Amino acid sequence: MDKEKLYETLGELIYVIALADGVIQQEETDILNELLNTHKWAANIKWSFDYEVEHNNDPADIYKKVIYACHEYGPTPEYDEFIEVMQMVASASEGVDEHESEKINAFSKDLIDRFRKDTENIRS
Repeated sequence: MDKEKLYETLGELIYVIALADGVIQQEETDILNELLNTHKWAANIKWSFDYEVEHNNDPADIYKKVIYACHEYGPTPEYDEFIEVMQMVASASEGVDEHESEKINAFSKDLIDRFRKDTENIRS
């Protein structure tokens, strides 16, 4: 997977976070547009976010797809950016609620767990 596809997964991840509280609020899309204003991969991120919104895909399925894609891509410093963007989008409307917080924390944990298992398998 190339970096272009990695940033498409960020758009999907933003969709999952924005929908974690049940509805994508205008403030969340506003902050997303503001964040993407100068981002190198803005078109990829926005395209995948819009695609998920348009098709009203199940956030749980999209989240699994994101974790799989990140696992395939491997460890990268970009995940820190992903977490920062998720926090900004989640806090855009009335602060971060428990569902959004759970998803943000799960992303870090799920990636660490997947990479740890890979390392253990290599050592075995």
